[in-house]
Amino acid sequence: MHRTICDFLLDIIQNSLEADSSTVIVHVQQDESRCEMTVADDGCGMDPGELKAAGNPFYTREGKHSHRKVGLGIPFLAQTASMTDGIFDIQSKKDFGTSVRWVLPLDHMDTPPLGDLSGTFLSALTYPGEFELTILRSASSKGRQESYELQRSELAEALGDLESSGSLALLRKYITSQEQELHKLLNG
Repeated sequence: MHRTICDFLLDIIQNSLEADSSTVIVHVQQDESRCEMTVADDGCGMDPGELKAAGNPFYTREGKHSHRKVGLGIPFLAQTASMTDGIFDIQSKKDFGTSVRWVLPLDHMDTPPLGDLSGTFLSALTYPGEFELTILRSASSKGRQESYELQRSELAEALGDLESSGSLALLRKYITSQEQELHKLLNG
């Protein structure tokens, strides 16, 4: 179930990776009142019929999941955006990729909590397979903006791998330190 905004984010990233994407770009922008997220990929994309069906919770692309017949991520995200007076948009082109963008007001009573961005980014970066993942993270408050970028290939090169416990501990520490700086900006 989607208990946090990060649950939606990880679900959409996983959709991108399962769509045979070689490149996924994630933007997470936040200020005191709203959070905007975009996940864009170069995967298999969807034709107009598939795109319409993706909004149906009882649909999932054939062969995507051998163990289940539903796809709840996109429908639940669209519903959450609607319930909170947010924004949800999905664009896709067959054989060229998909882009999912959503904006949620952080002060609306039906908006789930943000969740653990550090853990979400760590999970996405260590997803199995050969792909490039770029995470662009920014926060702004009172006319100031801070940001950082994570690129999977650069992190793997610097750490040696994204699998060993030592590398994962260092990666978690690094991402957490970046998030703490943004948290200070937003709550300072």
